[in-house]
Amino acid sequence: MAATLIFAATYLVLAIGRFPGLRIDRAGAAIVGATLMVAAGVLRFDEALRAVDWTTIVLLLGMMIVVANLHLSGFFRLVAARVVCHAHSPKMLLAGIIAVSGVLSALFVNDTMCIVLTPLVAQVTLSLRRNPVPYLLAVALASNAGSVATITGNPQNMMIGALSGIPYPRFAAALSPVAAVSLVLAWLVLVAVYREEFASGRFEKIDPGRIRVNRPMLWKALAVSAGMVFFFFRGWPVAQTAIVAGAVLLVTRRVKPEKVYHDIDWPLLAMFAGLFIVVRGFETTALERGLLDFAGGTPLDRPLVLSFFSAAASNLVSNVPAVLLFKPLIVRLADPVLSWLTLAMSSTLAGNFTLVGSVANLIVVERARPEVRIRFVDHFKVGGPVTALSIAAGALWLDWLR
Repeated sequence: MAATLIFAATYLVLAIGRFPGLRIDRAGAAIVGATLMVAAGVLRFDEALRAVDWTTIVLLLGMMIVVANLHLSGFFRLVAARVVCHAHSPKMLLAGIIAVSGVLSALFVNDTMCIVLTPLVAQVTLSLRRNPVPYLLAVALASNAGSVATITGNPQNMMIGALSGIPYPRFAAALSPVAAVSLVLAWLVLVAVYREEFASGRFEKIDPGRIRVNRPMLWKALAVSAGMVFFFFRGWPVAQTAIVAGAVLLVTRRVKPEKVYHDIDWPLLAMFAGLFIVVRGFETTALERGLLDFAGGTPLDRPLVLSFFSAAASNLVSNVPAVLLFKPLIVRLADPVLSWLTLAMSSTLAGNFTLVGSVANLIVVERARPEVRIRFVDHFKVGGPVTALSIAAGALWLDWLR
């Protein structure tokens, strides 16, 4: 009973973002929930420590250090500005934004793309006197869609990569086509919904403004990142490779380490650790065994069925908690590898369904708020169709791979 109540209270906060009457966020809820699992005697302290998948934590930390160095060097702003400068029509500009956001999100963490691209896209579109909303929505939609392609695209994929043991090349080979189709769908739906914006119009060369670049830091970060990605595709252990790359980049005379640490999402790391413990405590309950029995009578081994349940859970409690919720079910299915890939695909693409479906969406809204207001309905009339079509296409693709 104690484990069930702690689990339910923790996931309630994850679903609504706070605990009624208290100032506690999702990371705090995970920490409190994990602590209560030990305090209530559901888990011993040593069991709680063993419940944390440290491979996932190390992978996240390593990637955050690498991405922080690329961000501080000006790499992401430079690439985005170069692509935007070569767009001479609204449709080309939209395609360029989607390509940059999607491709870079596939290689690095998608949330960073939203942080970097949103101010630039808002500035450029407003200076051109265009409607900035569809272009900003493109940043969010493409960052989620593109991140499907690889283990390092987003936090839930990193968790799935660590829990499943699927090699980086196999993961990318299976889900890169899904990401590509999803990016195309995002472009088509945005053009269809905002017909007036994209019906006509041509502009001269776009001036994205002055882009500050730290060249020595840029070349070092690019060299280390290129080596890291190379070894990823060579099949080297992803977590070890990422943390070594991060450690190499921390050895510097030019950048204060505090700047790098500031770019690391420490609350996310804490939330991951806490959720591992909370879910492990829940696995000791009769309710969890009831869920396993329910799953046994449901064809969850079919990608379309698993995608439906995963997308629903991801929009209720967010994708990272949803992945952990499905973990004990996946390992009992007939083809765990296919099921992990399906979970990665559907939990990530489900983030495009509503404005609150993913952190990437919220980052775009908040970063654009001083100049542009993006409403819930603005996102949903595009995100709804993109999510439904892309998840259906992904499920059919993975079913064909069986």
